[in-house]
Amino acid sequence: MPPGGGGPMKDCEYSQISTHSSSPMESPHKKKKIAARRKWEVFPGRNKFFCNGRIMMARQTGVFYLTLILILVTSGLFFAFDCPYLAVKITPAIPVVGGILFFFVMGTLLRTSFSDPGVLPRATPDEAADLERQIDIANGASSGGYRPPPRTKEVIINGQTVKLKYCFTCKIFRPPRASHCSLCDNCVERFDHHCPWVGNCVGKRNYRFFYMFILSLSFLTVFIFAFVITHVILRSQQAGFLNALKDSPASVLEAVVCFFSVWSIVGLSGFHTYLISSNQTTNEDIKGSWSNKRGKENYNPYSYGNIFTNCCVALCGPISPSLIDRRGYIQPDTPQPAAPSNGMAAYGATQSQSDMAAATPLLQSEPSLTSDELHLPGKPGLGTPCASLTLGQPTPPSSMPNLAAEATLTDILPLKEEHVGHQFLTPEEAPSPPGMLVGSPLSHSRTVHVLGLASQDSLHEDSVRGLVKLSSV
Repeated sequence: MPPGGGGPMKDCEYSQISTHSSSPMESPHKKKKIAARRKWEVFPGRNKFFCNGRIMMARQTGVFYLTLILILVTSGLFFAFDCPYLAVKITPAIPVVGGILFFFVMGTLLRTSFSDPGVLPRATPDEAADLERQIDIANGASSGGYRPPPRTKEVIINGQTVKLKYCFTCKIFRPPRASHCSLCDNCVERFDHHCPWVGNCVGKRNYRFFYMFILSLSFLTVFIFAFVITHVILRSQQAGFLNALKDSPASVLEAVVCFFSVWSIVGLSGFHTYLISSNQTTNEDIKGSWSNKRGKENYNPYSYGNIFTNCCVALCGPISPSLIDRRGYIQPDTPQPAAPSNGMAAYGATQSQSDMAAATPLLQSEPSLTSDELHLPGKPGLGTPCASLTLGQPTPPSSMPNLAAEATLTDILPLKEEHVGHQFLTPEEAPSPPGMLVGSPLSHSRTVHVLGLASQDSLHEDSVRGLVKLSSV
């Protein structure tokens, strides 16, 4: 039996309320799931990614699409208008060989354009700070002021002094033969050049595919150009030159495109054949890094001294893995532990009204008295907005509830029997709403929920005034 009389005590279940959630009854253990992001989504370089990071290209891809159109249109016209005539008049092997060259060209082009050329990852802020600290220690700097690190370091490779330049964008000393691409804004390992025709940088990881692309494209261009001329000559022998051009106008377009492109493509293939045989890059050749003009002792430390060995290393050596791990997931930051609050929530003076409402323990399934039903003359109602109250320090929950007041309230406002099983809060678990005035009727540590709206009409004003006085004890 409860103190002060009344019926038997009803079994109540207690639930913990999170004062930091937007809903009063939301469990504090339920946290919002943040979708994991991949590294390519926050990649600092100027690149475009497709297929969830599997395809990596430069942002300037307009010339790449022009390359695709030229190859597809020229080859398509050749297979549609020239190959049927040549297969009958000469041999059916012509379209077969042309098809093999075409697919090899397209495969190497896409492999060059869609792959990582060998981008070097940028230093993290901690790594950059540690590097500058090591440089200061090595240089004997004792002053605390900031001083930019030196531009170069020197290393010995096969008896040749090689300078390593510091990249102020990536905050690293670039490895030998690496360079920073201004278009992609990345440091690329064994940087050769940025090729707009393939829409990507050409570096350590895709150079062999670039070389095979331009070499196979040279063969395909020469192949199409030669057999287009053959087609026109065979037709002109039967019906005259002008009639041959009228019968096959597509051959004229193919011959013009191939004639103006074959010289540059074949010349580029020959140039890169020379670079591969001497184990140089375009960047090194343009700068004259290993030219004899710099001195008799200047030589290429990367050359094996054998053309065959240099070609095998460039074309048949193992492909190094990508260093940027663009499809890897970003590791979430470790959440900071909250400061101990001894079971009380600390609210600031600028806490919003929504947080104040969330901190109030309300049972969603139970009706309560409104401001119209418990309005006293000269006193604010229970439903008065929180903005009218002066914000201050929270009132600690009372550890010794007034059981006599609870019994009296039970006698005055009996609960209905059908509401058995609702969850109530203990005085220790119920948090105090922020910004309450000490001594206010709303500052009581327990929120009284009155059930049975039908019985509220018979309440007398004195009974209500007594209820408010009891609840403020």
